[in-house]
Amino acid sequence: MRFGKNNSTIVKNNILLFSICFILFFGSFIPLDRAENKIDVIVIDAGHGGKDPGTHGEISKEKKVALEIALKLGATIEEYLDGVRVIYTRDNDSFLELYQRAELANRNNADLFVSIHCNWVGNPRVHGTETYVMGLHKSESNMQVAKRENEAILFEDNYQENYEGFDPNSPESAILFSLYQDAYLENSLKLAERIETQFSKRAGRRSRGVKQAGFAVLWRTSMPSVLVETGYLSNQKEEKELNKELIQEYIASGIFRAVRDYKEEIESRN
Repeated sequence: MRFGKNNSTIVKNNILLFSICFILFFGSFIPLDRAENKIDVIVIDAGHGGKDPGTHGEISKEKKVALEIALKLGATIEEYLDGVRVIYTRDNDSFLELYQRAELANRNNADLFVSIHCNWVGNPRVHGTETYVMGLHKSESNMQVAKRENEAILFEDNYQENYEGFDPNSPESAILFSLYQDAYLENSLKLAERIETQFSKRAGRRSRGVKQAGFAVLWRTSMPSVLVETGYLSNQKEEKELNKELIQEYIASGIFRAVRDYKEEIESRN
């Protein structure tokens, strides 16, 4: 029996519908270990690393800048948030597959996942910060950012199996994978909004706002998760700033204050 194009489309849509219903049903059960409103474990993910340099500018690579900011953020959290455990997905120039970063957070029952990155675009005048949460691509520019960051999976040996057909260009993939994070979307947005507010009002950065896109690194995290684009290496002025220790401290402290305020709000519910 041969399926025509229309029949094939119907089967594909039925599979998609079944998958969405399955995720919505089972995703409605919140794990017991998350019933208490506590922020005790924070995973900080420095994007890229090792054989995956990420994007680059004239004088630096994304993997290096992201790691420096991530380490500063972690050190600040450990110093000023008593009782909070910080876990790094990497603390050196090493490569870790994207799905392993999420697995690390899940295995340690993390309460927050913060992924640090730098941005790039063809227009050298574009600059500023953006904080993403897992969701549908709202614009072509959002999709391009996710597509570039997701290219890290091409450095992995078995990425077809690890990501079960993940395709950042596919609307079906975007819908399915955003549903995995749907239970945590509200809190992810709260943290993202606080980060961008801190960047614009306290850290002296130009905020380009909170956005949604389909990031593989956020896909399987079972907690509120954000991906922070700290600036554009394609902008000459901003790249120089991102390589200054003082600016890195400002960025890290902005994220820290957002995390601190988010933690206070969540724990006040107790």
